[in-house]
Amino acid sequence: MSELLTAVHEGRLDDIPALLAPLGKAERRAVLDELKELRKESRTWPWGERTRTRKAILIAGAGCHGGAAGCATWIGAREMRDWVHSPYPRLLGVLADRDPAWLADLARRLSARSIESDAEFRLVAELVRMAGCPLPVSDGLVRGWSERVNQTRWGHRRSRPLVDVLRDEPHLAELVPHLLEMPEVPTQVTWTNTQDPTDDWPTSLAVLTREGLLDRDPLVDRCVTRLLRGGKPSDLRFCLRLLQGLEPTAEEESARITDWMAMASDGTSAVAGHALSVLARLDAEGGVSVRQWAEVSGPVLFRSEKKLVRAQLVLLGKVLRRAPEAADALLPLVAEVFGHPDIAVQEQALKLVARHLSATAPAVREEVSDLAAQLGPVHQPAARAVFGETRDGGPPVDAYEETLPSAPVARRLGPAVSGAAELVEEYVSLVRTRAGEVTAFERVLDGLIRCAHDDRKGLTDALPTALAGQWWADPAIQLSQEEIDRRFSRNHDGLQVVVAAFLGRVSATAIDEGRSRWTATGSCCHAALEGVLYARLWEAAAAIRKGDLPFLLATPTWHTGSLDPAELVERLTVYRDRGLAPGPADFGQALLRVRRTGEGRAADAAAALGTREGDRLDAWIRADEPVAPVLRRPVEVEPRSERGWLQRSVVSTRRLLLATKERLVIQQEFPRTFHWLGRPHSPRQQRCYHWGDRSPQWIATLPEDADTLAAWLLPSLTDVEEQRGMAWPLPDLAESEGPSGHAVHLALAYGLGARFAEDRLSAVDALLVMAARGRLDAELLSGQLGDLIGRELVKPARLADSARTAASTGACRTVLSVLVPVLPALLGREKAPRGLSDLLAVAAECVERSGPPKAGPIPGLAATAARGGSTQLVRQAARLEAACGEGQDATP
Repeated sequence: MSELLTAVHEGRLDDIPALLAPLGKAERRAVLDELKELRKESRTWPWGERTRTRKAILIAGAGCHGGAAGCATWIGAREMRDWVHSPYPRLLGVLADRDPAWLADLARRLSARSIESDAEFRLVAELVRMAGCPLPVSDGLVRGWSERVNQTRWGHRRSRPLVDVLRDEPHLAELVPHLLEMPEVPTQVTWTNTQDPTDDWPTSLAVLTREGLLDRDPLVDRCVTRLLRGGKPSDLRFCLRLLQGLEPTAEEESARITDWMAMASDGTSAVAGHALSVLARLDAEGGVSVRQWAEVSGPVLFRSEKKLVRAQLVLLGKVLRRAPEAADALLPLVAEVFGHPDIAVQEQALKLVARHLSATAPAVREEVSDLAAQLGPVHQPAARAVFGETRDGGPPVDAYEETLPSAPVARRLGPAVSGAAELVEEYVSLVRTRAGEVTAFERVLDGLIRCAHDDRKGLTDALPTALAGQWWADPAIQLSQEEIDRRFSRNHDGLQVVVAAFLGRVSATAIDEGRSRWTATGSCCHAALEGVLYARLWEAAAAIRKGDLPFLLATPTWHTGSLDPAELVERLTVYRDRGLAPGPADFGQALLRVRRTGEGRAADAAAALGTREGDRLDAWIRADEPVAPVLRRPVEVEPRSERGWLQRSVVSTRRLLLATKERLVIQQEFPRTFHWLGRPHSPRQQRCYHWGDRSPQWIATLPEDADTLAAWLLPSLTDVEEQRGMAWPLPDLAESEGPSGHAVHLALAYGLGARFAEDRLSAVDALLVMAARGRLDAELLSGQLGDLIGRELVKPARLADSARTAASTGACRTVLSVLVPVLPALLGREKAPRGLSDLLAVAAECVERSGPPKAGPIPGLAATAARGGSTQLVRQAARLEAACGEGQDATP
């Protein structure tokens, strides 16, 4: 036993089987207890030493377990997978003498656990071979197998065709059916080889099915079931391509007609399109009844995808030509399309109704005639010709009322934390949920300082219950003081460094080094803003050890991060009366947060304090200048060709950005941590390592300087073309107290033309909030949108989607005030940009609902409408022209 434990500790893997073989059950249990202790101890070892020892622990522990359940838990533990080269061949040698039933049980239990690699799959497969039992198929096993296939496919200098790799797999027939039943198909399976589109999983599996290596009927059933169930687009794309490759017969498709109807109603666009094509084939052979067409048409015609609605109208046209008696059942469904937002779809539905209206009963004709009131003004003359009545296209123009969201009101933070118990409860909630709310963070940070001053013993007694699971406080993790200091200095861990400092777990030397380390020497605004936060935390860590500060100065008054100057004066008065010196970072952050406009009385009170901090506050309020003034002239930045893998320039493609001026007072009177904020900055000079980082603390650092912050964040915001979610700051910037100038409007312009829908939605929220607060400069925003569209940095179709979303909330006049000035330059181009018809459609819809724009006729609109032809551009231009003309005639 002693020799075995020594061999394990030294990582001598080859000696373990021979030393383990002569041990009995009792001896193996005793060794296992020692191995468990050694396993805990190894958690703090360096990676290289820990890895080899853990391999030995893994092998010896598996051999010492008498039960398959315990052995599976031992082998499958996450920390026992910390290796590069697999130890499983030696592990199998240790288990080779076990009973086949025991090995089969172990294989089943391992398969039920998470399998993340080819090596783990091979372990289970080898156990199955040794036991002579069926393969225990599971989600994890299929993931490991797909990884194995992927490594085999690309593991050589010349990749092998996927179909050849799969043909050689011994468990192919057992694993592939389960692949279609998994909640999520492995990414290795859904990935497409762009160099050879036929060298992918759907094509390869279809080939192997035709060769007889896979049973075709279960695959067809599972594909249809998976398409009905739904899931990720990539998973459904895989199943759809496999189903098409399996080429179901007409009999198989006819037997599943209700499945195709369900897919057409509720499936994704690609799935619904395929289902409609199947239904069209079945209908050509008389396999779809009128009742079934009526059942499926309602949901399909209600879908938002214009392509599917048009396809369904075409199919219904064929059905009505073949069976005119179906008009009573189908035309009311077609007439529901009269309310579709696209006028081309409305026109298609109107023509279909007009063609078959004569075959309907009077009651149906009246129902369809009533629905024609939903048609837009451009189709009302045709509707009158069809139905013989005057149709009202909607409420009169003078009845329109602009609807904007309520202007957000700044919410005051709650009262200071009253006691240690309440503070610990809020601290636990904040740490465990990792919430990013500024209000929660600031309350807890201020509460720690207050409790350390007022109730030090109570806080000391209450905190241990809040430290469960925190690495620096877990007694099971024996860390040296040097290691704790090193980890905190590398990553302060938010509020934990303040709590650890209070409990004496961080040394005074580490705190001094931490305060001097975070000096915002980075080259981007993210590093500078993070540096301000880090400096405040380390400063609070130093203050909480002494416990002499009654509270912090920078705790905001409102949820936006802004600070009431009168409240700051009161706090400075307490500091003066008690002879306390404010923390430099704390007071610097307080100045950045204090409201500056219209606060002359607060400035007088600050000057009356007779302290240096009072004089600085007085001068800061009276100056009423932004932290860094923004230059109004945009800077066109070209992408840099020489970039490291980690380091990137502030932009990766050509962008219009803004520079900021120097503010000497920041560099002269604030701590060095803040100096970056006061230097002049051009987007050409910046480098950044913050890939997609975001923090509400950045907004709360400069709550009164939205325009400055927007100018600094623009390089990240302009990544909306490449990264999802980059427009997240826009709603916060719109709610910020600072003026919304050129930078905020330019950021908003980029967001309205963002690639991803969630980013465009964030921009629409910001647009509506700015309009509700009276801070939207429509002329400025229009000019910036025109510049961005002219440089192809914003696509008109994406801008149209944002405008349509904003208009749907009832902000038609706001949308028009932004769109109308953009249109003349686009209409005047020799070649109309793609998406211009969408912009014209949104503008026309807004005019039809709210009346014509006040600016009068739109230059270039009449010429575009007079081109002739049936293109969407010409038709939407004519629609907008007609709407403007009708509105002008109706205006008193």
